[in-house]
Amino acid sequence: MPSATDEPSFTHLDAQGNPAMVDVGDKVVTKRTATARSTVVLGAEILRHLREQEIHTKKGPVFGTAILAGIMGAKRTADLIPLCHPLALDNCRVEIHVNEHGEVVIDCTASITAKTGVEMEALTGATVAALTIYDMCKAFSHRIVIKETKLLRKTGGKHDYRSEEPEPS
Repeated sequence: MPSATDEPSFTHLDAQGNPAMVDVGDKVVTKRTATARSTVVLGAEILRHLREQEIHTKKGPVFGTAILAGIMGAKRTADLIPLCHPLALDNCRVEIHVNEHGEVVIDCTASITAKTGVEMEALTGATVAALTIYDMCKAFSHRIVIKETKLLRKTGGKHDYRSEEPEPS
């Protein structure tokens, strides 16, 4: 039977239940990576503008702009999420494609060699890219749906994680 100390607990609360930053001072520096995915449903009206895996609007290339926004978002995660450590990412890559269901799939992979992980950076990058696609396409329709954002995998910390979803192509 697991003891009370074996049970998961909220890491961003102190003993009194107040918000607290996690102390990573004693953690070991390791190579850490995380990949997150956001899925956006644009609808047929907007997808008609898709040419060679890109949508061009008066604001510019939608997916190209979203890739830049996703990378910028990942780099600024600590400015958006109050208890995230500011991290100097080793790398961040955002990839966008339209799947067989006509959904826009955004994968953001962030990596760092540090004492803390990069899940939040990958999740933020994927989300900011999805929001950028919405912003750039809303003139065509407001029926755009950011369907989901989720962590696909993370490595290098105390616990690795891999979703049961197939790997991104």
